[in-house]
Amino acid sequence: MKRSLFLFLILITFSPVTFAQITAPNADGSDVTQYPVFSETDAIFIFCADDSLAENGDLTASTGLAGTKTFLWEKYNDQTATFEFYSQESTDAANSQITGLADGCYRSTVTQGGTTEIYRAWVFNNWTIAQASITNSDCESFTLSGNFNSATLRYYDLSNNAPVELPKVINTEWYEGEVKLSSVLNFEVFNPPTENTDYNLRVFDQYGCIAQSPVTYESIVTKASFTASPMNGEAPLTVTFSNTSKNGSPGYYEWFFYRDIDEIKKEIEETGGPVDSIYLVAYDDAPVYTYENSGNYLVKLVSKQVSESFTCVDTFLMKNFIVADTSFVIAPNVFTPNGDGVNDEYVIKYWSMKSIEINIYNRWGKRVHHWESGDVPGFEDTRSESVWDGRIGGRYASPGVYYWDVVGRGRDGKRRTDHGFLHLFREKD
Repeated sequence: MKRSLFLFLILITFSPVTFAQITAPNADGSDVTQYPVFSETDAIFIFCADDSLAENGDLTASTGLAGTKTFLWEKYNDQTATFEFYSQESTDAANSQITGLADGCYRSTVTQGGTTEIYRAWVFNNWTIAQASITNSDCESFTLSGNFNSATLRYYDLSNNAPVELPKVINTEWYEGEVKLSSVLNFEVFNPPTENTDYNLRVFDQYGCIAQSPVTYESIVTKASFTASPMNGEAPLTVTFSNTSKNGSPGYYEWFFYRDIDEIKKEIEETGGPVDSIYLVAYDDAPVYTYENSGNYLVKLVSKQVSESFTCVDTFLMKNFIVADTSFVIAPNVFTPNGDGVNDEYVIKYWSMKSIEINIYNRWGKRVHHWESGDVPGFEDTRSESVWDGRIGGRYASPGVYYWDVVGRGRDGKRRTDHGFLHLFREKD
């Protein structure tokens, strides 16, 4: 009995079996087995792959044994539930590497004399294929649609060959440039952009394996906008409209020119019902329009994007009124025709007048000067005219109080009158 126990101790001393170290420096992720029956655990190394045919795995067995030793590599066959020869080498090096590995369990047995070291590890080429597309595109929205296929990571309990699936948590994200839009695989985008826009579907798991699929949204929508210049001035007022719409189809712009807002309000009050507020519709990409009469005006632009399947429409109504000024005259009440170069002429200011005449009277009601102008052209700014140089019949008028009277017809068609007095001085400072 003692002799048998001695022999058993000798066998343990001179024929040790240990588990050596296995690593995978190039692995993208790792895990460990959860065998249902087998009492041991093995390392799992994940290698990110581009497709289901990839064989990217590599394993390195390391040992502390010195001198020449043999590395025997075997691969588990899940059909026969046995390990089969894969490769072998004898080397003085402390490690042995195998590369280009397909999915499966690999076992390395390191022997040197009577010493044996054994290790195992599973290798998985973890691939995901993503596909992005644009669906349900119309004038209101479109859908970023995604789908993907991913590798099933399956290992086997080495005691009974029972399959075990390695859980994977797969996440999806949609990006526009660097901006994350959604984590939903099928994501509806409202208010589509007016420019062709690139999106990217990103699919990834807990092991850091990523698949991406870009897709371009080809815009079928438009955004209407415009500017007008000038926004105010005297009538007749010529306004240039600059079309700043995005992605509109040339030749499909409609401009709605509204009537004077005060005129509309007055007509509503008189009729007590709805009125037609639009007096002109223009079909032009960028019109130039002249407001002949004074008033406050609004303009609306309808922009259309015409594609094979849809005609998408957007409308822009300006917030501020275009103001064509009413006719008006300003006459000063001080006049100093003394030759000093300052205020030597009697100058009136007016705008939006079709015709104008001014009479100047002395204190006894006698007219001493008359000036008039017909068919007065329109200007964007106020117009000034010198209507008297301070002479009567070629001689300087006496200092004192004079009276002026203006009669004219404005661009709004209305007759304008005004009157006042002026002081004529001759002394120089």
